[in-house]
Amino acid sequence: MEKTDDHYQQALAAVEQTLDKYRRCTPAEKERLRSELAGLRDMHDKLQSGRVEIVVFGEISTGKSALINALVGEAVAAVDVQGGWTKEVWHVNWQGTGYRLPGLGESQVVLVDTPGINEVGGAARGQMAREAAERSDLILFCTDSDLNDTEHANLVELAAFHKPIIVVLNKIDLYSREQRARLLEVLGKERLQDIVPAEQVVTAAADPREREYVIQSADGKERSEWKKPPPDVSELKAAILEMLDKEGLALIALNAALYAADKSDRIASLRIQLRERRAMQVVWGYASTKAVAVGLNPFAFADIFGGIAIDAAMILTLAAVYGLEMKWAQARKLAIAIATAAGWMTVGVVASTVVVSALKAFTFGKSTLVTALPQGAAAGYGSYIVGEAARYYFEHGASWGTESPKAVVQRILSQTDKQSVIDRLRGELLKKLQVNPYSNS
Repeated sequence: MEKTDDHYQQALAAVEQTLDKYRRCTPAEKERLRSELAGLRDMHDKLQSGRVEIVVFGEISTGKSALINALVGEAVAAVDVQGGWTKEVWHVNWQGTGYRLPGLGESQVVLVDTPGINEVGGAARGQMAREAAERSDLILFCTDSDLNDTEHANLVELAAFHKPIIVVLNKIDLYSREQRARLLEVLGKERLQDIVPAEQVVTAAADPREREYVIQSADGKERSEWKKPPPDVSELKAAILEMLDKEGLALIALNAALYAADKSDRIASLRIQLRERRAMQVVWGYASTKAVAVGLNPFAFADIFGGIAIDAAMILTLAAVYGLEMKWAQARKLAIAIATAAGWMTVGVVASTVVVSALKAFTFGKSTLVTALPQGAAAGYGSYIVGEAARYYFEHGASWGTESPKAVVQRILSQTDKQSVIDRLRGELLKKLQVNPYSNS
């Protein structure tokens, strides 16, 4: 590969970095990101080969497929008089341009046809078209008259992709010279103002209707003959090549960088979503476990030490969820630090645990049924707070950020609906009491 400019190299690096980020995902995350991976790999190949993708949009029957045929110079796209022929996104090499990206001698230009934007039942096809737009370097929007509301709305949506757009007024042979001039004025100066520059609105006659030609023979006799004129896409082809000559390499570099940034955000967002869901399952699971273990433990004072162990185990599990390494001693230390930051809440839980444990010792464990609900729910609530604080800690890269542990924990306490947490934990305890041997004591 010949030397290319810095923007191109930076774009290639951005795509490779995003692919590397994907490789560091968990198997569950990779499964959810399969389409993103396919798109990233395709974008990487596209960049390395210097493939320029020009995507054609438009309503059914505006002549999109005919436009591609006319540009390529042969019938590569099917044309159906009833419209709605294009059922999926497909690509064709446009070898007739003779264009090559600077520094990429093997580059090629590809035309991409998409389903009609107003096709009935085309929700899935619409998604395919949007994905094609996301990967495109240049967009051609084909219309055959003044824009209707649907076309205008779709152009606005396409403009949000920040790709250069050329609007093609096709079937220009159906209009008189005055009508053409008026249509171009309406499109360029009214309908497309602030969306597409007027100079990027061009005309074409991709599949001209037959015309009557009067032929005069040598003897002066005249006869008429109906013939189809050749397609006229010269203005469009010139506009495309001019844009590629001026900005070709910059276009694919910018597009790839934007694509990589979008997929990187998607990967980050999904990882956060999946990890938050898994982390919440862990917190509730351990909080319930602690509520049951402490509440139904008949042995004096063992529940105090067992509760600390459960919190430490929860923190170790959460660290694994967030892809971080942590040792048991560190997890135990963090659990104690969070409990200390909780202040009066922890003091109350420990005091009640000590009192109840003493009662268990005095009654040789026979008070377990009486104390299970209040003690277990209180212990589980404390574990829930520890888990929420640990989640914050791990979400911020094993750091409290700019805040102190106390400030974080106090905010979590103020934002937590204590009663709903207690009620949920009581429910778990009641289920266990129904099958626990102590329920018959």
